[in-house]
Amino acid sequence: MSTAWAIRAAERRDVVDILRIEEAQFPEPWSKRMLLEEIANVETRRYRVATEGGTIVGYLGVMFVMDEVHINTIGVLPGHEGRGIATSLMNETWLSLAGTECTRATLEVAVSNERAQKLYYRYGFRPVGVRKNYYAKQGEDALILWADLTRPPTIVL
Repeated sequence: MSTAWAIRAAERRDVVDILRIEEAQFPEPWSKRMLLEEIANVETRRYRVATEGGTIVGYLGVMFVMDEVHINTIGVLPGHEGRGIATSLMNETWLSLAGTECTRATLEVAVSNERAQKLYYRYGFRPVGVRKNYYAKQGEDALILWADLTRPPTIVL
């Protein structure tokens, strides 16, 4: 897939742009303080940004817990959806997990967010449960998704 964006490690200076995407995409966005703490915690977290022409057009953050990787958050700048940015971020993350001790991945996604669910299903995620009222502000449940990482990673084109 030919892309016009580059993916790199997120830095503290990126927080304002990441927060702008968070606030546009999610009814319950992470705070600036939370994002700064996440980016700074390089021992158990990994945050990446996709940049295009000096603008952050997407980001993805994961947390490592023992042999699991948890996708904490992923977002794309409004107006840039459907271009493959989230797919590129997922591919880069999946490739980075090769050779690690991670055997499975997990995440929560709003039951109404079918677009995100389709993305995750392409990477082998499957529903294993529901967290009732997980998104309390809008009174919405979350699907709990898991993926097996013991097989070669699924890279989506």
